[in-house]
Amino acid sequence: MRSLWSESEAEGIAAQYAAKGVGKDLALRVYSSRLLGKEPKLVLHGGGNTSLKTVVADLSGERAEILCVKGSGSDLASIEPEGLPAVRLAPLKKLRARSSLADEAMVAIQRSNLIDPKAPNPSVETLLHAFLPHAYIDHTHASAVLSLADQKDGAERCGDLYGRRLGLVPYVMPGFLLAKKAVEIFEKDPLVEGLVLLKHGLVSFGEEARESYERTILAVTFAEEALARGKSVVFLPRALPRGIAEAAGVAPILRGACAAADPGNEGSWKRFILDFRCGPEVLDYCAGAELLRYANAGIATPDLTLRTKNKPLITPPPVKGNLAEWKAAVREAVARYAQQYRAYFARYNEKEKIPKRELDPMPRIVLVPGLGLFGLARSKREAAIAADLAVSTIEVARGAEAVGRFEPVGEAELFAVEYWSLEQAKLKGASEKPLAGQIAVVTGGAGTIGLAAARAFIEAGAEVALLDKEKGRLEEAAERLPGSALALSCEVTDEREVAESFAQIARHFGGLDILLSNAGAAFTGAIGEVAESVLRASFEVNFFAHQKVAQEALRLMLAQGTGGCLLFNVSKQALNPGPGFGPYGLAKAATLALMRQYALEYGREGIRANAVNADRVRSGLLSPQLLAERAKARRQSEEDYLKGNLLGREVKAEDVAEAFLSLALAQKTTAAILTVDGGNMAAALR
Repeated sequence: MRSLWSESEAEGIAAQYAAKGVGKDLALRVYSSRLLGKEPKLVLHGGGNTSLKTVVADLSGERAEILCVKGSGSDLASIEPEGLPAVRLAPLKKLRARSSLADEAMVAIQRSNLIDPKAPNPSVETLLHAFLPHAYIDHTHASAVLSLADQKDGAERCGDLYGRRLGLVPYVMPGFLLAKKAVEIFEKDPLVEGLVLLKHGLVSFGEEARESYERTILAVTFAEEALARGKSVVFLPRALPRGIAEAAGVAPILRGACAAADPGNEGSWKRFILDFRCGPEVLDYCAGAELLRYANAGIATPDLTLRTKNKPLITPPPVKGNLAEWKAAVREAVARYAQQYRAYFARYNEKEKIPKRELDPMPRIVLVPGLGLFGLARSKREAAIAADLAVSTIEVARGAEAVGRFEPVGEAELFAVEYWSLEQAKLKGASEKPLAGQIAVVTGGAGTIGLAAARAFIEAGAEVALLDKEKGRLEEAAERLPGSALALSCEVTDEREVAESFAQIARHFGGLDILLSNAGAAFTGAIGEVAESVLRASFEVNFFAHQKVAQEALRLMLAQGTGGCLLFNVSKQALNPGPGFGPYGLAKAATLALMRQYALEYGREGIRANAVNADRVRSGLLSPQLLAERAKARRQSEEDYLKGNLLGREVKAEDVAEAFLSLALAQKTTAAILTVDGGNMAAALR
């Protein structure tokens, strides 16, 4: 591993922060922390922690020796000085004299000694940084070091490699006891440059930021060179069937199998978002003849268990053209996984003085031989993190198997981390948004109503895919949303493009729960005089396109087996035809009938179909040009037209979006038409 330290960059950052009143020592702490955080072979997604010992003025102006240590919620890759809260050092050092210290008390003491009472909680490994005497301390989960440390004879291997350069700390759960053990090992040989925390990670230290950072790089380089001398072919392959199914077909089945019905809310499911990986290293690992052994051995470091659980779910290889059989096998495998997880929880929970609250038993990592792996979580971001961590464990396991046998920390130790009291406390009062874990697709996503609905779904917790034929507007629309969205250029009248878009959605998110078929265009003309081509064009966009996307959505929903919601944007023209709008209204009336047919035929599958009937929406269902024409014809201003309803109120795209959201949440409503027009008796349902 190469050092990325640059003196010119370091001086530049020091000058940048000096202008903001930040001292050079803290600025360099930020710089070296970022160097560590940007290297995935060292830390991933908020992992690891760093610290600095220095002297600052407290809020009363008195000088105090403090420890600046990474705070909760900070990521080393992008850390700022505020992400290293300052804690008074002297009270922390005194804690070493204690024989025991409860985690809650440790957190309370650390928090009570913050220089800034509004700062985030310091790391749970703060005392390790406090007890060691060095100015700069770096703690990473370096993959190469873990490949050596995650061995039955890890202490001997690391001892032979590092000699007296690094001390060896036997595995102890993070917190007070690990801090005491680490400083005890250090004091046996104060000349060491760092510590290997066996089956956990690496600690390096120094009196300068560069010294501590480059000691980390050197220790990792030694480990990488040792691993390079191992076997070149690590995972001997097993025989796999020819013709493996594609991820777009596998993901919805897997997602449905891992979903759990909500017993307290009929029709509701706890669903997961998926993130798929299929790189060469992943495929090699998943195709290994001994996959069951090394994949079930555990995880690279206990810190990962909260996001990956202790073991993955391993499925049979999915054969192309025979997914029905694979679906049955996967459901059996998931049920077995859940049963084993509950047994694991019961086995260790009975030993606890204070019983723990059982977490859900569903896997967070799924290995599919021949295809790749999936990370599972309640959001796309968290699913991607789980997948990243799984790939990291594969890297560690590969290195370990190249020189020996992958044997990370055991089940009992992993239970202690997974059910750590500090993590259990986070569950109390925790709540999720109503659409958490759900995937919504919005066609016509670059339009005013489509964009407003996408925003409403995202704010309610859903992952969203936007479909629109106008790529430029689509990308601009996606950037305006409060969260990330998958933006796909798609002409909804093109059957091939629609199929490809929904396959990409399944591959990206894992499936689909809500379809808002919103794309449309207003075609006009007197019905007795209009050209047939205009009528056909209107039906292509305003009817057949709705059918195309609904069919693709239905296919994914049926594969999942967890119900779903089809939403259609129909116009008041479907109920209250207006002169000159026959080509538009007839197609919309057909779409209204289409919605009812879906409700009728798929209700038993838990799939709901509903529609919103909106009218007089600013720049929404009607274009500005069409509004202007109508206003001119009636000798009204656009504003008068928009407020020409019983309530005298303008209907906005956000009002229509709210209606779609309410229907998405209404678990016991189907075949319904929700009108959003401010009041128009002629369009009211009778």
